[in-house]
Amino acid sequence: MRVLAAGCFDLLHYGHLRYLEEAKKLGGENAELIVIIARDSTIIKRKGHPPIMNEEHRRALVEALKPVDKAILGREDFDIISIINEVKPDIIALGYDQKDLEEFLLKKNLNIKIVRLEKYGNISSSMIREIIKSLPSNKPYHHL
Repeated sequence: MRVLAAGCFDLLHYGHLRYLEEAKKLGGENAELIVIIARDSTIIKRKGHPPIMNEEHRRALVEALKPVDKAILGREDFDIISIINEVKPDIIALGYDQKDLEEFLLKKNLNIKIVRLEKYGNISSSMIREIIKSLPSNKPYHHL
């Protein structure tokens, strides 16, 4: 079974790892987990700020995680349907904060199982970003 997961994965943390572990489990024993990494430009458009880590660094880190078989960069135009058509997943595993994407995919009648997973742990990239912002420094932290 092929499982597809997606996210920004900026400031990789425990919740990201657990999400990807649980996503892979959805596919059973011999599952293949492919992860779409949001482009820097997509994050700027959707969140209003650039990621701290650039897209290639985020992709490499996610791909190095044990449950991940392959990590790919998303499309500049956020065309997830074209990626779904290429990857041909049996299951799409969404994070707890991806309700809009869940609604979008359900409207497309893709005939693919869509599962939204829970939040894992008490930390988020937004919380880490706020901690970093509160540190005394004159240096910008984005694109380390």
